[in-house]
Amino acid sequence: MSEQTDKTHRLKHVIQWSALIILSAMIALTLQWLQLPGALLLGPMLAGIIWNLRGGTLQVPRPFFVTAQAIIGCLVAQSISSGMLPTFAKHWPLFMLIVLSTIAASSFMGWVISKLKVLPGTTAIWGSSPGAAAAMVLMAEEFGADARLVAFMQYLRVIVVASAASIIARLWVDTSVVPPPIIWFPPLQIHTAETVELALGGIFLARIARIPSGAMLVPMLLGMALQSVHLLTIDLPEWLLSMAYALMGWRIGLGFTRSVLQHAFRALPQIILSIVLLVGFCGGLAWLLVRQFHLDPLTAYLATSPGGMDSIAVIAASSHHVDLEFVMALQTVRLFLVIFLGPALARIIARKTIGKSSAVN
Repeated sequence: MSEQTDKTHRLKHVIQWSALIILSAMIALTLQWLQLPGALLLGPMLAGIIWNLRGGTLQVPRPFFVTAQAIIGCLVAQSISSGMLPTFAKHWPLFMLIVLSTIAASSFMGWVISKLKVLPGTTAIWGSSPGAAAAMVLMAEEFGADARLVAFMQYLRVIVVASAASIIARLWVDTSVVPPPIIWFPPLQIHTAETVELALGGIFLARIARIPSGAMLVPMLLGMALQSVHLLTIDLPEWLLSMAYALMGWRIGLGFTRSVLQHAFRALPQIILSIVLLVGFCGGLAWLLVRQFHLDPLTAYLATSPGGMDSIAVIAASSHHVDLEFVMALQTVRLFLVIFLGPALARIIARKTIGKSSAVN
């Protein structure tokens, strides 16, 4: 009897996962058709939310989620090109000023939202980070923040920023921002196997060293180092990336409950206001670049846009007269500073905010 019950349970589990995968694919493809950024992650996340609210009982096994973290780390390492280094060397004081100003502004907004108790604990601080949305969600969970609300803030900002950049690019120049066609199953490459080995080896080293968020950070740093000396070419075919995005989306979405969603929607006006203020602040930085350094306005705006690096790259590449190297160099510098400064800033601001709150109570 118990064996029969176990078989029935496994069958229900398989049926649930099959249904969730189909629902995720339908939503993701619809979002891609609408050209929304992050569709391959947002689709599974929305499907997970729907499934959980309808009484589903699925959870992503931790080993699969850790592997997804490592793949995202390889993706970040892959985004670094040798052409960006001369651009950074030429403009590094300007880059550092812009990036640190943006991080300071976003941290201040996160502190205000946290201080007003719009969102609990360090969630507002992680959610306000200007870029590296996937990395911030992963690290937020490692450091005890509510990854579900952080994901809600981060991907809402990505959508707003990418949409605003696309609209401005369309108005500024006569261009149609069309992403390149997706090749889901390219011919297998030896570099793909080497990238998978990098991801799994990074997980192993991170576990031994017990590095916080190490499953993402170790493959990222190793990948950057090996790629810079031409010992490795990181290759992430779309099928592998989509699996990593799906695992991340399900991990977040399946954790949503009615109470979490109610909290997110109650905080929606304040979250949108903080996003609009951050976009406006970065627009002010772009205006300064135009006035003081005579940079092309569209290049300045795309370079300072707070987040959605993949979408910004597509928009910049398909817009005429845009300095793509300048845009991607500045975006990449901010990506890495956010990843490396994020945990320390979150701890410092949370300690001050929560500490003072406890003292008052």
